[in-house]
Amino acid sequence: MKHYKIAVLAGDGIGPEITREAIKVLKLIEERNDVTFELLPAAFGACAYFEFGDAFPPSTIEICDRADAILKGPIGLSHEESKQIPIDKQPERGALLPMRRRYNTYANFRPVSLPKALAHFSPLKPEIVGEGIDIIMVRELVGGLYFGAKETGVNEQGLRYVKETLEYDEQQIKQILLQAFKLARKRKKVLHNIHKSNVLKSSVLWNEILDEVAKDFPDVEVIHQLVDSAATNLCLKPTQFDVMVMENMFGDILSDQGGGILGSLGLMPSACIGDEKAYYEPSHGSAPDIAGKNIANPYSMIGSVAMMLENSFAMEAEAKNVWNAMQAVFADGFSTADLSKPGSGVKMIGTDAFGDKVVEKLKAMPRV
Repeated sequence: MKHYKIAVLAGDGIGPEITREAIKVLKLIEERNDVTFELLPAAFGACAYFEFGDAFPPSTIEICDRADAILKGPIGLSHEESKQIPIDKQPERGALLPMRRRYNTYANFRPVSLPKALAHFSPLKPEIVGEGIDIIMVRELVGGLYFGAKETGVNEQGLRYVKETLEYDEQQIKQILLQAFKLARKRKKVLHNIHKSNVLKSSVLWNEILDEVAKDFPDVEVIHQLVDSAATNLCLKPTQFDVMVMENMFGDILSDQGGGILGSLGLMPSACIGDEKAYYEPSHGSAPDIAGKNIANPYSMIGSVAMMLENSFAMEAEAKNVWNAMQAVFADGFSTADLSKPGSGVKMIGTDAFGDKVVEKLKAMPRV
């Protein structure tokens, strides 16, 4: 029997609620397969700061270091609540970026997927959604503006200023492009390269490296598109995209737009993968305004479990079953509040009920 250690970082806001539903699914997967999961809970984010004075405390680092994979809930507080924590120790700066840096999880995969049968969830017109949306955004995750040198102060004119550096080297760019090309080769053999080379020198280097890498993938068609044009086309014709690759900040923004064209960020799981370690998380924030109300959509967290099964544990068939189970709940007419718009005919259920229905659907599927 295979045995895996999973660090479980429930996070802040709705994190603990949606993590509970993901764990329900993991427990059932244990019953259905020759596998055991040792769940190692640890504090991460604002909750860790208030308990330990550190958003990514040494005890959590030790657990993550020895885990085979990390399942991470959303982190962060409201704007006003965040003021209780020093700027450099706030969850994103004090926990998330250090974790990405520690494990070099440079490749972020964010599926933007909505089958035609669920097109009514999208705010886009049916003729725009067409036969459904099926995009994977590949985002570089450990470089660029987020990780560059930062400086604040007062200049000679007495004006406050800030300076932040966007920095990439060719190895950082090459490794993420290789991941994107390999994925495109497995899918439709089309790769949209998202950049801003008409303004940014970083994009000029990015495109130079892409041309070099592309020589090893002659079967993959590369389509270059400026990031602002890509943002427009995600709304006007999202079905033209299959695999999209981009630098860190572009990926942060466009993937949230991807959640918008689906109808909710609650439909956006993700995988953050390095050569030695990976963590899996919803692409959305901690939604403190709805925390504790049992209305959050756990799809993104359960979907992150499915991505973990496939990428870290080589359980592709069971991962597919988890996706199918979630889609089946939607197909039965159920959804959480974020997708249950007035007059849509969708039967609104809570966070826990959605998780229970996913488990029920998964139980009914043939074991793999």
